[in-house]
Amino acid sequence: MIRVQKVRLYPNKAMKKVLDKLCDYRRYCWNQGLALWNDMYDVSLILNDKRLKPSERKVRDELVANKEDWQYQLSARCLQLAVSDLGKAWSNFFNKSIPDWGKPKFKSKKAPRQGFKTDRAKIVNGKLRLDKPQGITEWFDIKFKGAKSLEGDLKVVSIYRENSQYWACLPFEVEIAKKAKTGNKTAIDVNVGHFNYTKGKVNTLPDHLKKLYKRIKHYQRQLAKKRVVNGRQAATSNNYVKTRAKLQRYYRKAVNIQHDLIQKFTTQLVDDCDKIAIEDLDVKSMQMTHVASKGLQRSLFGYFRQVLAYKCSWYGKELILADRLYPSTQRYANCGYIKKGGEKVGLMGNIKHGTKHNEYVCYECGYQADRDENAVANLLALIE
Repeated sequence: MIRVQKVRLYPNKAMKKVLDKLCDYRRYCWNQGLALWNDMYDVSLILNDKRLKPSERKVRDELVANKEDWQYQLSARCLQLAVSDLGKAWSNFFNKSIPDWGKPKFKSKKAPRQGFKTDRAKIVNGKLRLDKPQGITEWFDIKFKGAKSLEGDLKVVSIYRENSQYWACLPFEVEIAKKAKTGNKTAIDVNVGHFNYTKGKVNTLPDHLKKLYKRIKHYQRQLAKKRVVNGRQAATSNNYVKTRAKLQRYYRKAVNIQHDLIQKFTTQLVDDCDKIAIEDLDVKSMQMTHVASKGLQRSLFGYFRQVLAYKCSWYGKELILADRLYPSTQRYANCGYIKKGGEKVGLMGNIKHGTKHNEYVCYECGYQADRDENAVANLLALIE
């Protein structure tokens, strides 16, 4: 298994310059490769020759053959991995099973996150050592904090800079022991702001997190006002940069809090249960409806499913996905009655019968129940 650990890097002045140069070089290689890829594709269409179509190997060989002198002072793997990622991006774009994957775009130096990859990094005496190009004299190992374990084979390391801070994702190939079988099963119904499951409810938007989002809203308004007054020149002012840095800091705090909640909750689930049932939600389409779209995005439905899926794979647990058409919300768990047409329950409840969002009234037997608890019972029925 591949286990990734995110750590904070603390480079000295010399290595900060090196990391900045590598971030710029990665962006340069990506943009040069994308431009060359587009040119090769246009030529193949004009000459109607499929043999001239671009590929990862053709683009890489062309860029390596035309390298400038200054490029030899930087890591060669940075160019090769950038072209490799570009080839994967194009294959995903043409893959019909991934309909939401967009066309590769040029990277901007104004993007808040800049980074690069290397597969020749090593951990030496608790520090990160990058591959040293020829002719370079000043080269140092980089201190880092946040790693729980450094055991296993280190794979492709991703390093990025955000808000003047440096981070690294360290993927280790390790053997993970399976967790003991408990014989228990559970189901989770995800909602905006909370998750319901058989043992109760988990709040994903606590009060202290709402305070952070108020600060985020405040700084977003400040940046918007500066752009209205100064136009494109707003981003060049020192006050704008300081305000944007504060906004990014509060965003990072909010994300860290939610990720911590989901990590702890998913760990509890795989510790206590052998079979777990969740809904296969089309999160992207739900966000496009503009009904509670901000709450849907902040509830991190996709991240929750991703974390739960890889932890179940790690520890030998079974994850059961309910079909998108499965009526977990419209069906009554006891008698099996399914609401249709004007009787359906939506985000605002049912207007025809005057029920609220969290109320479920069975029009067949007249029983009333909590909507989320009823959905959990329906999902639990899928587990054999």
